[in-house]
Amino acid sequence: MADQIPYTVNCSILLTDLPLLERPAAAKAAGFDGVEFWWPFATSTPAAEEIDAFVGAIADAGVQLTGLNFNAGDMPGGDRGLISWPARSTELRDNLDVVARIGERTGCRAFNALYGNRQPGEDAAAQDAMGAENLALAARAVERIGGTVLLEPVSGADAYPLKTSDDVVTVLDRVRDEHGATNLGLLFDVYHLSVNGGDVDVDLKAHGDRIAHVQVADAPGRGAPGSGDLPIQRWIGDLREAGYAGPVGLEYKTADVHPFAWLPREQRASR
Repeated sequence: MADQIPYTVNCSILLTDLPLLERPAAAKAAGFDGVEFWWPFATSTPAAEEIDAFVGAIADAGVQLTGLNFNAGDMPGGDRGLISWPARSTELRDNLDVVARIGERTGCRAFNALYGNRQPGEDAAAQDAMGAENLALAARAVERIGGTVLLEPVSGADAYPLKTSDDVVTVLDRVRDEHGATNLGLLFDVYHLSVNGGDVDVDLKAHGDRIAHVQVADAPGRGAPGSGDLPIQRWIGDLREAGYAGPVGLEYKTADVHPFAWLPREQRASR
């Protein structure tokens, strides 16, 4: 690939009119060189044939996989990760090596670990202790390929305990201090932060050195940049000036037949 991928298309939320394995090629046809996915399989340990098909679709499209989620459970059903979910911790741990092997085959080095909702009947402190332990295990699993585990604030899920950048950084510090794992970073999603009432400018200044990946959508509505009120292009400029050199993940919803019309084609590809 060329030097820098400026934008990467989240193919789990965009291009959803197409079968999942056709979306990387559609992103390439639209002028992008990078794609990212939520966990694209039904289980933590998919069959080898499923993994081969996924990896092959990315390779055949000629795009770089820039981000991949660990299994986060049933996202449409309201799940938001397995990291701190005691009943599904074994399932999460079984997923770690699978993710690392996909990263090894695709060159992906950024892996999003959704923290998980508070579970009824579970002690929050115990969930957090397990969450820190599982994040450390995830970090060690991808460390051998130079990977980074991402952790993000999330909106729209009351039971998800990480709402702000400060919340995430507190967990990252705990993982470092208690388990010695340092290859973790903040997934800076300006949509989630804004909807949760955060000040993106303040967060960028306070935690710029912890940002390992960026995702964008406008608010209200979680639409394409320019469809709402957020100064997304200014924030991207500020992030670049602050030293963020990675791709910006496009993680928005749209029914537009031209979902990337807001972004000139010459700005989509590697440079």
